Amino acid sequence: MKKKFLCGAAVMAMTASMLFGCAGDSAEETTAAGKETSAEAGAEKETEAKEDAEKKETEAASGEKVKVTLLVTGSFGDKAFNDSAQAGMKKIESEMGDQVEVEMIEMGSDKTKFEGSMLDAAESDADIIITGLWDMKEITEQVAQEFPEKKFIIFDTDVDYTLGDLSNVYSMSYKQNEGAFLAGVLAASVTSSDMEFANEDAVIGFVGAKDTAAVINDSAVGYIEGAQFVNPDIKVLVSYVGSYVDSATAKELALTQYSSGADCVFVAAGPASVGVIEAGAESQKYVIGVDSDQALAYEGKDEANYIISSAIKGVGDSLFSSIERAQAGELPYGEHETLGLAEGAVGLADNEIYNTVVPEDVRTAVDGAKEKLLAGEVTVDTAYGMDEETLKGIINGAQ
Repeated sequence: MKKKFLCGAAVMAMTASMLFGCAGDSAEETTAAGKETSAEAGAEKETEAKEDAEKKETEAASGEKVKVTLLVTGSFGDKAFNDSAQAGMKKIESEMGDQVEVEMIEMGSDKTKFEGSMLDAAESDADIIITGLWDMKEITEQVAQEFPEKKFIIFDTDVDYTLGDLSNVYSMSYKQNEGAFLAGVLAASVTSSDMEFANEDAVIGFVGAKDTAAVINDSAVGYIEGAQFVNPDIKVLVSYVGSYVDSATAKELALTQYSSGADCVFVAAGPASVGVIEAGAESQKYVIGVDSDQALAYEGKDEANYIISSAIKGVGDSLFSSIERAQAGELPYGEHETLGLAEGAVGLADNEIYNTVVPEDVRTAVDGAKEKLLAGEVTVDTAYGMDEETLKGIINGAQ
């Protein structure tokens, strides 16, 4: 519009010059035209700003909801992370439904489809996109930069904020080593107790998903140190499934550990955890679950009686808290936070089975260890940033 107006002004100026032969008058006309153009542009910008403000006021007045979309790798019903995340989203829907619209999407186990699912969500009307775990780290880093107008939340991992403008991404992870430490205290106390399925051997077990995953090794380190906090000479059998979904292998590894003297096994293997729970029930030995209160998933079934507790990561609660903070304008996008025992993000499941099957003196030992952690009297090593030699030394030294 400006170019057409200026061209018109130039033609008028040339015509005036030809008719009257007065260069001074032509210059005055050009200056006047420029001022008129500037004034018109300023008025146009002012109108646009006013319309934009009115639009926002209308949206606020109409109570338009913020749309939050959760993308999970795998599917719901995993009795672990995804179910915890789903519970958090349902809580958001229940308690913040007047402000927030919730959508939950299962991406399945085909990793080649993860990026496409994330792009679909970013291109949709979602305002905030939530996803989690290391499988989604690089995808989030890429897609978030392509859609700077969207907000992203990723849990149980961080993103590399030096890669570009990721000021629209909030990442959070959990101090699973602290929850695992309490699991180690519980297992070591159980194996030396007079509980029904405990034996005389000071042997316990750990079954993890992948030995290459820092998050799994973090649990292994915490578990071993918690057990050694109770008994420095305890033996901790450590095995890795090599997968998060191979429940059959997880079961075989647990059965081997039980037959080797372990009477309590802590599992940190995502959906593959169900194999260890099956092994515990078949062997009539104890299991400590992971991520969510896994005993609840087996309520009314025989397996539940052997799951004496679970090392919980409060994924659902942390998602609810994140959206609550986002709505209040307090969520620190562009930053990573690590949540632990002090934030109530990790701990042990304190359910009916725990309180009836586990003796009071064992529960007291766990509570005492928890208080020492919170007071800073005891610290737990983390596998994050730990060199391989040190990690292997901790794991092999306990077996």
